[in-house]
Amino acid sequence: MKQILIVLLLYPGAAQADSLIAARNIRPETILTSADIALVPDTIAGAADHPDLAIGMEARVAIYAGRPIRPEDLGPPALVNRNQIVTLHFTAGALSIQAEGRMLDRGGYGDVVRVMNLASRTTITGIVDADGSIRVSAPQG
Repeated sequence: MKQILIVLLLYPGAAQADSLIAARNIRPETILTSADIALVPDTIAGAADHPDLAIGMEARVAIYAGRPIRPEDLGPPALVNRNQIVTLHFTAGALSIQAEGRMLDRGGYGDVVRVMNLASRTTITGIVDADGSIRVSAPQG
């Protein structure tokens, strides 16, 4: 009997994971805090499973109370907003060009955004840097 009890105690059985749900309605562009999330002892397909994955992130879409918080619904907090004037940086080898642009999108660090070059009125895409400037690369061809 002791051997069976020991085996049962050592056998984990089905693993139960936690999932994050919204504790209240969360509007897009809201930076999540611990008051916005709840951890439920259930496995919800597609839901984030740890508060560190959500706290400090920005909601990209509306998330309703009691619904799972999915990692793809979150992103880094926005550093640049639509219509904001930003510095564009283009570097290729020894060539380095800086220009001003107007944001056509809203984005956080690492996001790919559209920007209008104010000098040429051309729409280009670039990546948001940590300082809020936009890194533009040469087109691949």
